[in-house]
Amino acid sequence: MRMSANSDAAVTELIEAGWAALTRGAWGDARATFEAALSAQETPEALEGLSWAAWWLNDAEALFDARKRAYIKYRSVGDLPGAARMATWLGTDHVDFRGEPAVCQGWLGRARRLLKDLEPGLEHGWLWVHEAEKLLLYSNDIERALQLAKRASVLGRRLGVVDLQMMGLATEGLAQVTRGKVDAGIARLDEAAAAALGGEFGDVWASGWCLCYMIYACERVRDYERAGQWCKRAEEWAEHRHMALMAPVCRAHYAGVLVWRGTWTEAEKELTESAQRLAEIRPPVAAEAIVRLAELRRRQGRLDKAAELFGRVVEHPLALLGLGELCLDRGEPAGARDRAEQYLREVPADAGTLRAAALELLVRAQVALGHGDETTSTLEELESMASSVATDPLRAAASSAAGIVATAAGDGERARTAFEDATRLYNRSGAPFEAARARMELARALAGLGRTTDAVREASGSEASLRRLGAKREAGRADALASELRGRSVTGASALTKREREVLLMVAEGRTNREIAARLVLSEHTVNRHVTNILAKLGSASRSAAVAEALRRELI
Repeated sequence: MRMSANSDAAVTELIEAGWAALTRGAWGDARATFEAALSAQETPEALEGLSWAAWWLNDAEALFDARKRAYIKYRSVGDLPGAARMATWLGTDHVDFRGEPAVCQGWLGRARRLLKDLEPGLEHGWLWVHEAEKLLLYSNDIERALQLAKRASVLGRRLGVVDLQMMGLATEGLAQVTRGKVDAGIARLDEAAAAALGGEFGDVWASGWCLCYMIYACERVRDYERAGQWCKRAEEWAEHRHMALMAPVCRAHYAGVLVWRGTWTEAEKELTESAQRLAEIRPPVAAEAIVRLAELRRRQGRLDKAAELFGRVVEHPLALLGLGELCLDRGEPAGARDRAEQYLREVPADAGTLRAAALELLVRAQVALGHGDETTSTLEELESMASSVATDPLRAAASSAAGIVATAAGDGERARTAFEDATRLYNRSGAPFEAARARMELARALAGLGRTTDAVREASGSEASLRRLGAKREAGRADALASELRGRSVTGASALTKREREVLLMVAEGRTNREIAARLVLSEHTVNRHVTNILAKLGSASRSAAVAEALRRELI
């Protein structure tokens, strides 16, 4: 931190003590110390320190006042890097505290101009980090964000500043993951997050950002196991340092992991508490908790409440997808298609991992609308992304989408294998809600193949899983399907003709079709047709399964 040449020794000592208090997380002590320094002499360094104490204490009014006064003071003494540093943070603060991206761009532009004619230094690097964050999280300009992140990392390494080097590396990693270059991106994020937890950073805020980027990346590729591990470590780290902001943000993202894993009671508690806390300290950030709580409500079948919550944070990208899912839940596929297409228009093709959920939604909407010819390119993009990223949840999503398309095309066997794969992959990744829904679709595919008994088993299993989760609406759908299939099974059994019963009895005796034909004085072709009909009516895949089902129902 720069010190003015005219700062006297006492003020300098107070300012140094204030920064030491910030380093150890004593935000209140830091504020009091900087205020004491300012009472003796108003310096830009003391104002900057006070702004950071207010930032950590989430005192927005004091924060903006101190930052702006520090900016003016640095300008008045000709310290352009100091003024640019304040302008950079004022830009970010206007987004985080007030949700004002236009004002943010004004301040970032001011920082760029102040630094334009100076040799690249630390302030240039931090400006690049802040600009890259806005491009990555709000504008989806992945390529430009990647360029700025690389420049920041290289500059940090050249200057010997670990914070800047690792923040550049973490930003680069998130950009790579967003593009679908998962291995390269995660490797960078792992290194940066490890450095953050290892205490290598000088600025605590930078450590927090690195950890958040890791969690964001895990969510984008649905690597929920990795996300869960990092969320826990980040929350412990934040609580140890008395970071009032990061703990509820991490809790919100971790709750998203809990929703995925099916531990909904714990997820609801985390989301409710973090939404309330974030609304108090940084209202724009509360959307991260609210949008995930809305998705939990949707899965629980509380559609009206989910719609109300999504409506409160409609500007959040996940809210647009959530509203699309609600349209499908309510039997309005055109609305789902519109929202999926709107989302995809706003997310460039090179941001592949951000597009996956919208592609899933669009496939289902297109099939429901009977627009099968339009699903080919949609499914191909989703399958290409799943193949590139190769996490089990994304592969499962692609398999499930392929099953839906195959069902619509009348390809029962392809649908069956696709839904079997989806169910297995969802189960392996610990996603009981998605697995249960895939089993429901598998039941429909099996029923279409005449395998009614197998279909009833899958539908019943789906219903039991959904009931345990608390997904009442989906459990009701699975139960209705199982009941319908049982009805078909009973009807099929009662529809066995006298001749079919005779053939079935001989099948139970172990006779071949040729032996049955000779015994009943029929052609072998006719016996083959009778056996095929019996298998279909009993919902069985083989002769032995048909005999077992017939014995269970006391038909023979």
